[in-house]
Amino acid sequence: MHVFAMHIFTVSRQRTPDKRNACHHAHVHISAKSDYAMRAMLVLANAPADTWVKTEVIAESQHLPRKFLEAILSDMRRARLVESLRGAEGGYRLAKPPAKIFVADVMRAVDGPLAEVRGLRPETLHYEGAAAPLQDVWVAVRAGLRAVLERISLADVAAAELPKGVQAMIRDEEAWTPRI
Repeated sequence: MHVFAMHIFTVSRQRTPDKRNACHHAHVHISAKSDYAMRAMLVLANAPADTWVKTEVIAESQHLPRKFLEAILSDMRRARLVESLRGAEGGYRLAKPPAKIFVADVMRAVDGPLAEVRGLRPETLHYEGAAAPLQDVWVAVRAGLRAVLERISLADVAAAELPKGVQAMIRDEEAWTPRI
């Protein structure tokens, strides 16, 4: 599934493939941390209840860099989304049922707020003149992110049973059409 994001509204710049055109295009992306965190959390969601899963197992099963994964799992532990146990029998497991952990929770744990503009939350912005309505646009974008990311749980993704509204978005052919 393709999920859009915004601090994931970290807007970054990319050169166009046409070297004659020197303009840059902004794009919105999902960070590697969020992607890796979701993949790790899905491994844990698919593990039998009360089973401790070692970092190496998660890393190998998802082809993730172990050191980066350890930092991500540490963020997940601080956010109380996973528990950890040291020792030979230790590892990680979910701190609550997969149905109670949402994609937004995971993304916030590793990347902070879902939507920021220049490092600020949209509701704190103030624009003047012609740009005055822009704050409403950024708040609406955040609301759109929340409408998707706060509705999809780990259990939904693990079972490949996304909420009906999200399924409708995915069925829309335009959702799969890239724009340059």
